[in-house]
Amino acid sequence: MSGSEEKTLRVRVEGLVQGVGFRAFVMAHARDSGVRGWVRNTEDGAVEVEAQADARALERFLLELRRGPRMARVEDMRVETVGEAARHGGFEMRW
Repeated sequence: MSGSEEKTLRVRVEGLVQGVGFRAFVMAHARDSGVRGWVRNTEDGAVEVEAQADARALERFLLELRRGPRMARVEDMRVETVGEAARHGGFEMRW
């Protein structure tokens, strides 16, 4: 990714990512990076994120997601670009 064009990504993070503060970690880094969207746990134990920002902010944000909080263990992360996405005003935790 390069440039300042705004994009929306959908990210699925798998591994030890529930019950370890992963969603709070994501929210903190999203707000620090100017990323808008949401984060939620999935029923199968993964975490799903929708992230909207310019390409540089998203690159930094994805690096943080791969790292995760200290107690987490990210085993796989799948990223896809969302073509038509709603414009997010902030970042929220969904249930």
